[in-house]
Order: sequence, then C-alpha cells, then structure tokens
Amino acid sequence: MHRAIVRGELLPNERLVEMELAEKFQVGRAAVRAALARLEQDGLVEHEPHRGARVRAISAPEAAEIYEVRAVLEGLAARHAAHNVTPQDVTRLRAIHDQMQVCFAQDDLLSISDLNAQLHELLLHIANHQTVTRLIHRLRAQQVRFQYRTILVPGRARQSLLEHQALIDAVAARDEAAAEAAMRTHLAHVLEALHQSANRVSL
Repeated sequence: MHRAIVRGELLPNERLVEMELAEKFQVGRAAVRAALARLEQDGLVEHEPHRGARVRAISAPEAAEIYEVRAVLEGLAARHAAHNVTPQDVTRLRAIHDQMQVCFAQDDLLSISDLNAQLHELLLHIANHQTVTRLIHRLRAQQVRFQYRTILVPGRARQSLLEHQALIDAVAARDEAAAEAAMRTHLAHVLEALHQSANRVSL
C-alpha cells in the first residue's frame, strides 16, 4: 500500500476503504488496518471522523517546505556522490540524461519526470549515505511529485535538462562543492516551478 501511494497509484484525497484494499492487495482487513495506521504515522494517510481514511493531500506551503529541506539533504547527497563516483556511475548518469533529452525532443514531459526520479535515486545510491537516504525517501513519499507536476510548467523541462547536465558534470569531475551547489540550485528552481504549479492546481 505504501508503494501504491508513493507511485501515485492511490491519489491525493482518494478514499481508502478497508474491504476494497483487502481485495486489491490480497490481504486480511486486520493487515489493512495495521498498514493504514503506519501510513498515518508516516503522514501519507489521514483519518476523518465518520468518513474513514484517505490519502493525505499536501498543501502548497507544506510542499514548499519539503523541497526546502530536500535541497539541503540532496545537496549533501550530491557532495558525497561526487566523492564516491566511479566511471561506471558517470556512464549510468549520462545514460539517464540522454533518455531525458530524447523524451524532451518527443515532448514526453511525464517520462522526463519519471527519469528525473531515477536520476535522483541513482545519485543517492552513489552517495551511499544511509541517514540522508532514509530522510529523503520519507520526504519524497509525501506525494509532492504527483500532486504538483512541476515539469509541466512552461519552460521548466528545458531548464531542468540544463540543471541536470551541470549537476552530472560536477559529480563526474568529483567537484564536491560544485555538485552540492548544482543540486541546491536545481531544487531551488524546482521550488519556483512548484509555486507556479500550485497556482495552476488552485485555478
């Protein structure tokens, strides 16, 4: 169930009915109740009196706070990635970026968003910083990427490609300070796009 929420299979504000979930995931209702309790503790589910559980939607101000914290943590991860990176890692990073460019040429913005998640996950893997990874995964689970598709903001996709190129170049050069700065700059621009996206969502 956690994976279904994180992947966007269960959407913000979607009601979570125990019987339906038990059938969907082929588990007992007791297991569903236990899972919902854990998800509520993680901030992914909320209960409303007399209405039951639903996937928690993230407000625009909270989403902005999440990105501010991610900028710090992922900046640190980028610094460690630059320290640890191997030639094989660089090849994998550039391959993802190449795929992003192909998708951009095809105007496939949602695939760019998915590849962006893969790139950030690979950087976390390269960084090999367990505490940062755990905290970032918890923040990413908050549905921000699905609720606010910043990549759909006009001009954002092209800018994102350039930012990722600078980030990969810094990591490949093993320039730790530049890698951290590039990641922070990237997520600062994502935050700017988030504000635009949130305004679109509220229209």
